[in-house]
Amino acid sequence: MSENSFEKDSLGWQFHKLQQKFGEWWEVQTSQTAAKLPGVDLPYWWDNPIILMIAKAMAWLLFAFLLSWVAIQIIRLLNPYIYSLRNKINLTTKIRTESQLELSVTAWLNQSQKYQEIGNYREACRCLYMAMLQGLHDRGIICDQPSRTDGEYLELIQQLSQPKPYQKLFITHQQLLFGNLEVSAAVFAECQQAYQQITDEKN
Repeated sequence: MSENSFEKDSLGWQFHKLQQKFGEWWEVQTSQTAAKLPGVDLPYWWDNPIILMIAKAMAWLLFAFLLSWVAIQIIRLLNPYIYSLRNKINLTTKIRTESQLELSVTAWLNQSQKYQEIGNYREACRCLYMAMLQGLHDRGIICDQPSRTDGEYLELIQQLSQPKPYQKLFITHQQLLFGNLEVSAAVFAECQQAYQQITDEKN
């Protein structure tokens, strides 16, 4: 690329061209105004280069103000979604932190059964998910880390010989957190079956 073409592609050169076009536009406007008012003498400062520079500066300030206003409006529109996503990520981290309390797999399964008995299938599924995570950690397959996302876990379990039952529990957990999944007895039964397949694989 030649130095000349680089200069024409640079931001400074484009800004210079924009200023030049604005100057030409200003001259056309002033000449048209003068032509429309043949009997009126325009003020001496009307075609002054300093006035032209001030007009350019005001135009850029107006452009910057409008750009800032649009950016603020977009941020305001997106803020509820950003806030909601941040809360969900914090909730996932909180759930993962609970697993650091090192509840045993048996304890998670017992809690799952208790929630199932009272019809709280959402928590029952979550406990199966936590039992699966703790089992992976205990077996040294995937160490549990609070910062690790479900997406990262899903990538890691692809290396397992039978990843499908793990995927079922992970995907159900994601739907519980982000998709407002209505958890019925049938959904819990599917998760329970997936966990049973994991248990059978271990044995």
